[in-house]
Order: sequence, then C-alpha cells, then structure tokens
Amino acid sequence: MNWLKRARLCRILRRHPIPHSLWRETLRNCAPLRELTAVEKARLRELATLFLYEKEFSGVQGLALTDAMRLRIAALACLPVLGLGFGCLAGWREVIVYPADFRVRHEETDEAGVVHPQELHLCGESWSHGPLILSWDEIEQELEEPEAGRNVVIHEIAHKLDMLNGPADGYPPLHYRMPVAPWSAAFSAAYAQFVRRVDHGRRTLIDPYAADSPAEFFAVVSEYFFCAPEILQTEFAAVYEQLSLYYRQNPLLRKERTGQ
Repeated sequence: MNWLKRARLCRILRRHPIPHSLWRETLRNCAPLRELTAVEKARLRELATLFLYEKEFSGVQGLALTDAMRLRIAALACLPVLGLGFGCLAGWREVIVYPADFRVRHEETDEAGVVHPQELHLCGESWSHGPLILSWDEIEQELEEPEAGRNVVIHEIAHKLDMLNGPADGYPPLHYRMPVAPWSAAFSAAYAQFVRRVDHGRRTLIDPYAADSPAEFFAVVSEYFFCAPEILQTEFAAVYEQLSLYYRQNPLLRKERTGQ
C-alpha cells in the first residue's frame, strides 16, 4: 500500500471508528471471525471500516438496519478479501438488505433461442457492478448454525470475486504465479464428481445447490472453506488447497490453533 492510500485509510479510520463494544459483539456473534489471530482481527476491522465508509446500505420492505447489522455484514463481506485487499470489492457501492427471502424475475434462453421468464425466490444475489442483495433472516439463521457451513454474505462476495475477470464461471482471477492447471484440475474433477453424486440422489455433506453450475460450486465451497473447512477438506481436499492459495488463508490451521 503506497503512502497516499495509507494516509487516506488512516484518515477514514480516525474519522469513522468502529466502537470497541460493537466490534467485540460482532466477533463474538460470528463464528468464522472468532478464530482469527489478533493481527487478522485488526486487519479485518480496517477493511470493515472501509466497507462501511464506501458502501451504501439500504433496508427495504420496512427493514430498519442498525449499526450492528451493518457491521456484521461488512465484517463477513471482508473476510474473503482479508488476504486479497479491499480493491477486490471496488466497482460497486450498494448493499440492499431484505427482511427475508425475496422474489426476482429473470429471463432464461434455452438452446433453441426461446426466452423463458422465471420468478425466483432468493436469499442473496449479486452482479459484477451492481448491488449486493441479502436476506437478513438468512444471515441470522446461518449465524445460529455455524457448523452447517452456510453463509450467504460470503457466497455472494465469492460471486463478486468470480466476476472480476468476466461472467461468473467458477474461475476468478488467480494470483501471479498461481498455476491455472492445478486449479482447473481440482475444480473440474470435484464439480463433475459432485454433480454425479447429486444426480444419483446420494447424500452429500455439501449443499446440493453447488451442483447447479461451476459458478455456484465455487461460491458454495467458498462458504464451506470459511465456515466449515473440515467438511470441505474431507470432501474435496484439492479444492480446499486451491482455495487456501487463492484466498491466502487457512481456516483449518486457525481451528487447530484455537482448539475448536
């Protein structure tokens, strides 16, 4: 970080500090954050402060957003970029929060070129340069069951990262000197195996929604990487290894260190 960016960050941190009591409450209520080291927590606090400063939050359908709600979303949204930098979250500004699941209308074109209108019930949605859309009920429910490995905020941020180099396809821009071949081999094999398992009705520890597309597979396994890394490592060790390289984090090591 050059001195101009650091000076701007220091100015924002000084003028818009997160209250200590609110930060401690956020860490206490979010299981994936409790296992961070002191240095990681300090870095995450800086990123969350930037997120709250840069993004515009809107509660809809009568939902009144509190400072605690905004901070919880900001902290979870910044967890995936803890090792990547806040620049990965640039290019969009709005966070829209619904009280519960919401309905959207999409159009899907089949192989014959016929357009089919669809009405979907969603708990989260995101576009490359558009808003991050979330269901507050889903966020609360997931935090009550952290062992389930689900987290809609992390899921949608994973889509945002995936779209940094084009349409969401499960292939985000990899780091310099991070070989493409191991990533492609790990994800292609895991996705094909997972789709077969779901198609045959076999039980899986990972949400079957991951079989919907390579993009959804990447977003779902990113949820498990941060929230239930032991499940992902057991199911798809090679995918866990690639995500650890990509996110520059190792949640399993954190769990071992904290004894959780």
